[in-house]
Order: sequence, then C-alpha cells, then structure tokens
Amino acid sequence: MSTIAIIGAGPGMGLAIARTFGRRGFDVALISRTQDKLDALAKQLGEEGITAQGFAADVMDRPSLTAALEAAKARFGAIDVLEYSPAPHTPSPGITIVAPSEATVANLQPQIEYNLYGAVEAARAVLPAMRAAGTGTLLFTTGGGSVDPIPMLGNVNASAAALRNWVINLNKELTGSGVYAGHIAIGVWIGDGGPEGIPSATPEQIAPLYWELHEARDRAEAVFTG
Repeated sequence: MSTIAIIGAGPGMGLAIARTFGRRGFDVALISRTQDKLDALAKQLGEEGITAQGFAADVMDRPSLTAALEAAKARFGAIDVLEYSPAPHTPSPGITIVAPSEATVANLQPQIEYNLYGAVEAARAVLPAMRAAGTGTLLFTTGGGSVDPIPMLGNVNASAAALRNWVINLNKELTGSGVYAGHIAIGVWIGDGGPEGIPSATPEQIAPLYWELHEARDRAEAVFTG
C-alpha cells in the first residue's frame, strides 16, 4: 500500500487531492493545524472507502511538522508522495499581505517561513528514505503569482517564487535518483465566487493534475490556468 502525506489539508484542494490518490489505492496522511478538522476530513474519506488519518502540525512550527510526518510514517509506513500546499490565506494573525513597494524584511520573513522554509523542512523529513528506496514524489503548490506576480500580493508572490525556484532546482538535482520533485502553480481562483474577470476552477478540476505529474514525472512544473 502506498501513502500520500498532504500538508495543508483542508476541505478544498487537500480533500480533492486526497480523493484523487485515495481512489487509486493510496492511504492518506492529512496534516494541518486543527486536529478536529482533520478528524472530520479523515472520517469523510473513510466513508468513501479511503483510509486516512489526521496529524496536527503548523508549518511555522517546524518541529511539530517533522513530528507529524514521523507519526504518519509510524502509522502508514513509508511516505511515497509528499504534497505541500498550505492555505493561501494569511497563515496566522499579524501576518500581512502587501504590495511590492510596501514589502519589508518584517512582512517578507513570515511569508518565506510559511512557504519556503516549511516546504524545505517537510522535504528533509521524507527525502532520505525516498532516496534510499530509489522512488518517491514531492509535489509543491503555489499560486500563479509565483510565475506571473500580482502587485497586491507582493510579499506572498516573492516567497512563492522562492519556493518555485527551489523545487525546480531540486527536480534537477534528483534526476536519475528515482525521486521526482514537481511544482504546481494554480493560476485560477479555486472554487466559486471569485473576483470578476478572474477565471475559476473547482478543486476537483485541478486535482487530477497532481496525479498526472506523479505518474508522468516528465516536467518540473505545471501551471493550471483552466
């Protein structure tokens, strides 16, 4: 049995990705901050015939993230796929979203910790075992602003672009190792009711792209535009 660990699991993209892999025989480790919400998602997946369990952790608290991944490995065995997509909203009180001209070290640093440092920590927790086994998939999600930045998200896009750069470089490093790293940039509003003029797509429409990259392993990046 294979296992996917979804970091940033929630009722939108996380649930859709869990279903995409779970329906293909994967066990699912759900990781986000609130255990009650994770338990509800795991129950919902269980009712659909997918084995899932939640492990609470905060990507800004890196020891808790590592501990959650270790607990997931203890429960399910090796993690075969890691998917990292913390929620795109402000990650915690006091963290602001600003335009490029308003960016400061103070408001950039938390975004970098949230997007880049959390991803790096998660990868370090699972990559050694994947390398030893000669197989594994690492998938990292950002918004489309990591590729084509949006002024209103100046500090968010900068941190997401740093993550994108790191993932694409990791993909190059892992060539020939049997381990694959890929970046997904979601360039649409997820769900209904987005701003006028901005294209939208449901999580169910986007999630198959993750399986496609896991299976094909033929490119470092995919940009979803609808």
